[in-house]
This record gives sequence, C-alpha cells and structure tokens, in this order.
Amino acid sequence: MIRVLVVDDSPSMRALLTARLRGEADIEVVATAADASEARAMIKALSPDVITLDIEMPGMDGLSFLEKIMFLRPTPVIVVSGATQEGNDTTARALQMGAVSCYAKGDRYGAMPVDDRGKLAQLVREAAQVKFGADWPVSAGIGKQVRQSARGDAKVIAIGSSTGGVEALRILLPAFPADCPPTLVVQHVNARFASAIARSLDDNCAARVVLAETDMPLRRGHIYFAPGGDRHMMVGGTHVDKLRVTLRQGDLVSGHRPSVDALFLSVAARAGAHATGVLLTGMGQDGASGLLAMAQAGARTIAQDEASCVVFGMPRAAISMGAAEIIAPLDRIAEHVLGARAA
Repeated sequence: MIRVLVVDDSPSMRALLTARLRGEADIEVVATAADASEARAMIKALSPDVITLDIEMPGMDGLSFLEKIMFLRPTPVIVVSGATQEGNDTTARALQMGAVSCYAKGDRYGAMPVDDRGKLAQLVREAAQVKFGADWPVSAGIGKQVRQSARGDAKVIAIGSSTGGVEALRILLPAFPADCPPTLVVQHVNARFASAIARSLDDNCAARVVLAETDMPLRRGHIYFAPGGDRHMMVGGTHVDKLRVTLRQGDLVSGHRPSVDALFLSVAARAGAHATGVLLTGMGQDGASGLLAMAQAGARTIAQDEASCVVFGMPRAAISMGAAEIIAPLDRIAEHVLGARAA
C-alpha cells in the first residue's frame, strides 16, 4: 500500500485530489494538510511514501517547504500546479530542487476535467519507486565548468532523462561551455511545463537553452529542449554538418511522446560516429534501445551510474544491453561528453 499525504490550502482541491486516489487498491491517502505547518507535523507522525504538494500556498510557500523536505527528510514529492505562467515557472524550479514529477490541476485554461484518467494515481505509483540514497543531494557538479579539448569532437550531443531528470539537467548542463556542440534534450514532462523548464535552465547555462521548434538548424552553443505534447523531437538532414530539428506527430515510442528512443535512433542514423548519447536518471526503458543503436553506429555512449540516479531504470536497461561505453556519476558526465578534464 502506497501511503500519500495531500498538501493543499484549498479544501475543495484536497477533496478532489483525495477522490482521484480513492478506490485505487494500492494507494491510501493517510492524511491531508492545509499548509506547511500541518504538513510538517504529519510527515513526522506518519512518514508518508509520497507527498502531493501545492506550491502556491499562503504562509511558507511550497518551494521553501520543498527545500526543507528534500534537505531534512527526502521524500518523493509530486508538485501540483495551477494553470498560470507563474505556476509553471515555480513548478520548473521545484523540479530542479528535487520534486520527482508534476501534476497539472487543470488544462492550460484552468479547466478541471471530471476524470483525470488515472494520471495522478500513475504518478503516485512511479514516485513510490523513487529512493533517495546516501549521495542525495548530488550537487558537487553544479556550476563546474569543463574545458574543451581536442577529444571533444562530437558534432551532436543527445540527452535523454525522465524521473529526477530536471534536477540532473540542472547539474549537468551548466558545465557545458558557451560554444558546446549542438545538444538535444528529451525530458519526460508535461508539455505545459516544458517552456518554463527551458527558460529556467537557460538562466543558469553558458550555452543558450531554447524550446525546440521544427526546422531549427543545429548550431554550436545551443541546447534544444523538446517541447513535449504530441510530437517527437528528432534530427533531420542529409549531412552531419547541416542537421535540423524535426518535430513529428506519431504514436508513442517506448511508451512516450516525445521519446528518448526516437531522438537517439534519429541521431544514430544522421550523425553516426560524430555523436554522443547520454542517458540520465529515469523510470522504464525509454532510450536504452536508441543508445544501443548509437553505440552500434560508432557514437560515444554514456549512462548515469546508479548511485547518483534518482531512478536507475533507464540507465540500467541500457547498461544491461551493453549500450553504454561509459558509466559515470552525474557530476563527471560533462567531462566524458566533452572529452575534457574538469577545470
């Protein structure tokens, strides 16, 4: 039984979130709280497996409370966000602070659907599998710059991540220099939050982080973040020096859209040995087959190690296939990506 604490200042929202979990045979809402003070007492008394947290609360705001949770008693947190732009930006920051996933209260117009088709319950099940190890938080690499070297010859870098990935990207990408090779990132996240995450990463990176648009030419010093929704992000073009972003509608690949496998397979086909692939923390197997295809095409392939992962699922699947040439802790991955030594 997965024990959940629901934290929201709105009585109606607490009731709605509880109702969406009620009836699930493997989930129990053990308590609800209206503010951080109530929630803190309940966390101490009940030790919930998962917390759903409204980050737009009076008193101690959700971000400040999340910071305390992750520092004092790391627990899987699902951020619950409204439809405002401010809410999206705050959610992006929460994911970088260690929240494992985000749940939209309504659609982009604020409307609340009667039935969320089990989405919240599925997020709770995924969050319950997250285990924060002794190495949490992994922060040693934040802001560490990496020198380029003659070995840093990749013309395209492709990165895939899922659960815990936004926090991992916050550590990895600031180490990339301003003229890094063009880099494409697929992160499993609700499409509504993709733009805010890209902006937040851009604020902390020397390279420019942009939300990808179709037909964008790949340029040095740019990191292209998949917009999510109903489109896969891939690369197209006939020459490795003239590749472009391609956004295509299509079926789920490896259970996701956008899919890491879809990106990696396209990079393997278009860039071959001139590419580097990186698979970060995440649940499931998306990206494992694609990383293997990149390895078989001659690309350098890297998987995050278990100790620094929030969830080792995706890297584990790739390693078990023999797809990862290098297995490295998060704060050392930039060195391997760029073929350099940390400055």
